[in-house]
Amino acid sequence: MSALHHRIEMGCQLPQVSLIEGPELDVRLDAVNQLLVASQTSSLTRDPRWLLIFRDAMKHRVFLLTATIQQEIVGFLPLVLMKSWLFGNRLVSLPYVNTAGVLTRIPELQQLLVQQAMELADRLRVKSLELRNEELVDVTDLTQPATQKVHMRLSLPAETETLWKAFNPKVRNQIRKAEKNELTVRWGALEELPAFYQVFSTNMRDLGTPVFSRKMFSRILSTFPDAAELCTVYKGMNPVASGLLLHGHGVTEVPSASSLREYNSTCANMLMYWNMLKRAVERKQRVFDFGRSSPDSPTYQFKKQWGAQAEAAAWQYYLRGGSTSDLRPDNPRFRLLINTWKKLPLWLTRWIGPPIARVIP
Repeated sequence: MSALHHRIEMGCQLPQVSLIEGPELDVRLDAVNQLLVASQTSSLTRDPRWLLIFRDAMKHRVFLLTATIQQEIVGFLPLVLMKSWLFGNRLVSLPYVNTAGVLTRIPELQQLLVQQAMELADRLRVKSLELRNEELVDVTDLTQPATQKVHMRLSLPAETETLWKAFNPKVRNQIRKAEKNELTVRWGALEELPAFYQVFSTNMRDLGTPVFSRKMFSRILSTFPDAAELCTVYKGMNPVASGLLLHGHGVTEVPSASSLREYNSTCANMLMYWNMLKRAVERKQRVFDFGRSSPDSPTYQFKKQWGAQAEAAAWQYYLRGGSTSDLRPDNPRFRLLINTWKKLPLWLTRWIGPPIARVIP
């Protein structure tokens, strides 16, 4: 018998689903967040306060679906409405992050919350609903999971010495090479944001990708002062690599990390990741999430060398027009735009990039 059926048999009330937005959202977030506190392993990107970041820093309309039984919140689904003439209007849970979607202790509520999200997508007449779940949700009209990407995750030992010994000799040699190149590492939050954004925006331009606003990263750091931090590698006074770490319940992840190509020979990127991994172990985390990659791609191989293992992604879609390939910014029809972007002056990409990036999920 399922947990939901058991509650019904015991005379409990049926679950009630509510749609929350506007000022009420600020009031209800603390109560919703108690579900995460009760979770032994959970990414920080499951925290419902991300909705405030997307609302206040990115100017998106946001929603929160909650399921309650006898006035207790037992499940929720955060959603962001992204309006774009280029990609079409979409409902996403959640943009920027790799893991979001439904969170509930009662599996049957997954279907109930997703069905309500699909009804919201119909009312808003969006092109699609995108769910970045950790587990597949069995609901009619949801597509099969997207298979172009996999999560790259590493189980962490209790001690950094154990982690170091697990690396192959090539990885250890590259870290030692970086240390011999007199690179230094600094940790910080808002005080390190200028250095992080200098490296990150340069790398995004070189990749042909519009950069997110500095305001978004500032809001992430201020929203999670004890769980979000920046790791920056310097060559002298110049920042050459930098990454954003998010420490959740047992999981540390890196949603954004970059290094300057002209310093590749110094192995600055290797030193940065070694320090980020050490940080996660020191915080007694159990998993380090390197983010998603396409199988056998250069980024996939980079993450694999640290010992990361591929885990299938459970992203699903409710399509109201087009196909899943139409919805991705890496679609071949954007190739010309990408190549053009790489040639733009850096100052220009920092100016016109954020308005574009805000509508790229």
